[in-house]
Amino acid sequence: MKLNNSVFILFISFLLMSASAKSQHSLDDGTLLYNISIHSSNQESKTIPGATLTLYVSKTKSSSVMNSALGTESAVYDNVLGKGFILKEYSGQKLMITINHKDWQQKNQWNNNLNFNYTNETKIINGFTCKKATAITQSGNPFTVYYAPDIKITNTKYNNAFPRLPGLPVQFDLQSGNLIFQYQLTSINYGVVPANIFEAPKSGYRVMSYEENQQLRKTNESIGF
Repeated sequence: MKLNNSVFILFISFLLMSASAKSQHSLDDGTLLYNISIHSSNQESKTIPGATLTLYVSKTKSSSVMNSALGTESAVYDNVLGKGFILKEYSGQKLMITINHKDWQQKNQWNNNLNFNYTNETKIINGFTCKKATAITQSGNPFTVYYAPDIKITNTKYNNAFPRLPGLPVQFDLQSGNLIFQYQLTSINYGVVPANIFEAPKSGYRVMSYEENQQLRKTNESIGF
């Protein structure tokens, strides 16, 4: 009888472990579309016309594309090769910035350093059942994210990733002063991302290194640009 009870307990434990493993599925390949809006402290909100963030992810590569009325900025990175590039197209100027592993870590250190506090609050956003987590940025600003715990992107090194978050970011809000910048997931395409999405353009861009671009930014800031 004791043996039967032991077998029964082991069987139930196995079922619970299996259910837990299946409760979250990994997104290996796919395209995620986020709309961007601005909210003020008086609860007014304004969708930025045409402002979107599109994420293309595979197991080892990623591409994020930010579109707005001001222009387009994208970041592509290959985890295996440890290199990638950033494209900026503003006011008719086209710039390609080459990056290595160290540059990518520096670029995404803000996301990587977030320490989240998890709550029991839930919310349904565009059909996704989400949980709420909060953090404080290095500059002291509140940061809130609603994530879907049943979905997790396999590639945790993509741009705008929150590697410590146990799920897919569906909505994230960054407060700056009286303004809240909100990114909200509107759709997921689970299809394989075409290889050309991760390819660098062969011409048409001024090319510089990440270090050179950082120095250029510091120079422009010092002279008021």
